[in-house]
Amino acid sequence: MSTFQFKQFSLEQDRCAMKIGTDGVLLGAWTSIENNPFSILDIGTGTGVIALMLAQRSQAEQIDALEIDEEAYEQSVDNFENSPWRDRLFCFHAGLDEFIEEPEDEYDLIVSNPPFYSEDYKTETDQRDKARFQDAMPFEDLIEAADLLLSENGILSIIIPFKEEDHFLALAKESELYPMKITRVKGTPTTEVKRSLMAFTRNEISDFPIDELIIETARHIYTPEYIELTKEFYLKM
Repeated sequence: MSTFQFKQFSLEQDRCAMKIGTDGVLLGAWTSIENNPFSILDIGTGTGVIALMLAQRSQAEQIDALEIDEEAYEQSVDNFENSPWRDRLFCFHAGLDEFIEEPEDEYDLIVSNPPFYSEDYKTETDQRDKARFQDAMPFEDLIEAADLLLSENGILSIIIPFKEEDHFLALAKESELYPMKITRVKGTPTTEVKRSLMAFTRNEISDFPIDELIIETARHIYTPEYIELTKEFYLKM
């Protein structure tokens, strides 16, 4: 089924290699908007789901998205146009390197669910590979972009594999971007930590919170914390 229905908007995803998944929804719901962002940038928007979630959650007047894949770009444009917030959303068809060559704006919030499998295997489809593999967007490029484009009190918010957490923290520190919150995500109470949700600012915080989020206790039995986080979006929560 290509249409994905949320409470306040729906998306088509038949032309995107990367379908809507838990990672994107987690990031869109978890990302801090406590700095009341005026401008938001979603790097590698795919279907546009994170940008749309932030349009629903925030008062931001400028929400820009970036997508290199042509099919995904066209799909996100359609999804933006069909949403209640079409006048606040805009998608650029460009790669990150191209986008930062002539930066026009600073952003109060930059979000990214970057393509990250660094393992060497590839699938049969080129489009999915591009969406999935780290060579499509190295962490260094993401941090360089954040350093260049974040406003003074801006926040960078990402989701990455937990095993990459230390590496990303070290890279961010080199660019003087410091963690303000980390949430480690587990599928169930007994499985290992799979993902890290991480937020960074230019201001060093000595004692930032680190917590854990468990998604479900059994198949389709979601934890109260996960329901609380996603209930504004999922129909059945």
